[in-house]
Amino acid sequence: MMSPHWTKPLNWNLTRHLLPRFTELSESRPWRKQLLMRSQLLDQAGHWIHSLKHLWRSSNLANKIVGLKSMAAHRSGLEIDPSVSKVDAEDGLRKELSARRPLRITNKNLFDYIFIHSLEIAVEFHLPMQIHTGFGDRELGLRHCTPFHLRAVLEDKRFVKCQIVLLNASYPFSREGSYLASVYSQVYLDFGFAFPKLSVQGITSSLKELLERAPIKKVMFSTDGYAFPETYYLGAKWARDVVYRVLSAACEDGDLTIQEAIEAVEDIFRRNALHLYKLNVFHEKTTSIDDNTISSSSCLGKDDVILVRMVWNDASGQHRCRALPAERFYGIARNKGVGLGIAAVGFTSFRDAPAVGTNLTCAGEEIRLVADMSTLLRIPWSRNEEMVMVDMLTGSGEASEYCPRNALRKVTKVLLDEFNVTVKAGFENEFYLLRKSFSEGHEHWVPYDNSSYCSTSAFDGASFMLKEAHSCLKAAGIVVEQMHAEGGNGQFEIALKYVLCTLAADNQIYAREIIKSIARKHGVIATFLPKPDLNELGSGCHVHLSLWKNDQNVFMGSNKYNYHGMSNTGERFLAGVYHHLPSILAFTAPHPHSYDRIQPNTFTGAYLCWGKENREAPLRTSCPPGVPPDFVSNFEIRSFDGCANPHLGLAAIVNAGIDGLRRGLKLPPPTELNPADCASHERLPHDLLGSVEALAADKIFHELMGDKLVTSVIAMRKAEIEHYAKNPGAVHHLIHRY
Repeated sequence: MMSPHWTKPLNWNLTRHLLPRFTELSESRPWRKQLLMRSQLLDQAGHWIHSLKHLWRSSNLANKIVGLKSMAAHRSGLEIDPSVSKVDAEDGLRKELSARRPLRITNKNLFDYIFIHSLEIAVEFHLPMQIHTGFGDRELGLRHCTPFHLRAVLEDKRFVKCQIVLLNASYPFSREGSYLASVYSQVYLDFGFAFPKLSVQGITSSLKELLERAPIKKVMFSTDGYAFPETYYLGAKWARDVVYRVLSAACEDGDLTIQEAIEAVEDIFRRNALHLYKLNVFHEKTTSIDDNTISSSSCLGKDDVILVRMVWNDASGQHRCRALPAERFYGIARNKGVGLGIAAVGFTSFRDAPAVGTNLTCAGEEIRLVADMSTLLRIPWSRNEEMVMVDMLTGSGEASEYCPRNALRKVTKVLLDEFNVTVKAGFENEFYLLRKSFSEGHEHWVPYDNSSYCSTSAFDGASFMLKEAHSCLKAAGIVVEQMHAEGGNGQFEIALKYVLCTLAADNQIYAREIIKSIARKHGVIATFLPKPDLNELGSGCHVHLSLWKNDQNVFMGSNKYNYHGMSNTGERFLAGVYHHLPSILAFTAPHPHSYDRIQPNTFTGAYLCWGKENREAPLRTSCPPGVPPDFVSNFEIRSFDGCANPHLGLAAIVNAGIDGLRRGLKLPPPTELNPADCASHERLPHDLLGSVEALAADKIFHELMGDKLVTSVIAMRKAEIEHYAKNPGAVHHLIHRY
């Protein structure tokens, strides 16, 4: 497998083109005198930048340049000021030109100004920006080159869609780089150059740190140092050896399957770079890019891809998609997105029209559905198609206040910024398999079987579908921890491994898509509806959550603080969830039908309480194997079902946890008995109206998740309450929607 060198021949280093001209002009005494008085050189730099843009538009240069590169770390550091002004840059240039010879430009304001203009070019022409960080030469000041300094740039609204590649594995800041790639959608990681310089243990440790948090789809290898045969060879050799060691260990630990590891190798050494830089490298052959003769899909080595589904889950929990021909997706829509009338974000489960009170109309503004390419997936059950999760953006390119994915990112960022804590989550998917039956000339959907909880015969009867679903989940990078027959007739459960909560929500949408599609392929329906048959057990979507800081589980107690197995941080977070649970239900049990499931004595959590390993409590702390009995590793929310948008459900939980941490809330004593037998326990809302009223009065959700989003959700829930009260039989049609 080849690893083409992406860096040196294929990027345009703007700074290296401008600075020699600065030096050349400053050596001329007449120029020097004028510059000190009028700073014309900076105007000249602006003219060059404008000329570069014109050159891109008017020539075939755009077909040859696939990325930009910055060496700012080697001169002025990475603490870039996005708001640096032209006046500041001019002042910096005056200071440089007034200094003694030989001239060496290091002024931070000047560098920041050039850097920001370079990013603007990258944004305009959809080019990635490579940034040197970490490992470098003797000019490098390590204190100033940690990638954490880039946060101001990464969070600047102008650059949220500019793909930024951190070079050299960010060594010795590999862990920091990995963390940034997991939190910021626009951050990618490139490793290679540092490898020949480190010990084998150092190389292995660095790669492990990169892969601890960063999605594999955002990590790539480049054999840098191509002008030096020895380092080029050693980098290529050790990269392959060490990637093999690290991925083999991950397979042995159960983190990856062998097939997933093979896919990871393809991604790291080839596919990720092809996607990011839009390179025409196919079957190890490199040719020039010519938009007139080569389609975008073939540039990615995907001649067989016919359609790309752009997928989103709306606020009513329904899966929706736009399918585009691959040529149009990769040619235009990948970067520009597709339009969607804003009214669509207010659709209910019973009608594709905005609910009254959402303040959304068909005459409203358009939002853009823009692909998050880190979620791109070849559809396992339809190999000529791909699907990708989308973000909802405004016309100006900002995240829409109605975007569920953005709502979750927003609250997790607050949690990280204020408390340096991240959340991991894992979903347990319960669902019914229903087969078509005819009785007296009418069509009915009946349970696939009539077996009992954990029945071997039930599993046998559906194993061909479950195995196929498992294979598809593996192909999608989604790890299954276990599956079994549940207590209802035709009911099954597939539990997913916990991951970072933003990824867990994406995985949950893909998992439901996979399970439903495989069932449909075999002529049955998989429905996640909470109570498709009122005489059967309900289907939940329990979610387990844990808190992490610096790769340590900080939900778990310690010798310093241990409240029923929880740390101080864990208790306060869970206390926030406990305090706001009635409001949270409007997101996690979002349908009037959800409350047919949440009943006493059904293991669904009908009372406001929490308990350690108490499955009748809506909040249960858990002590899985390997955790000392005096501690707990995570907590479970049982009042969560398949009608919920997973991003909004998790956002509501994190939102409440933040409030608990901010106010230092405390938990009441745990409930060890069945709360239905204890008169002291308050009943949770017994219908959706009670949850909606709690949410409407709960200001913390309006503050953190956004008033427009919460207002629209409340209006949608009220519309559904009214509709299903008037049309109780309509709920039976929802087996096809959830």
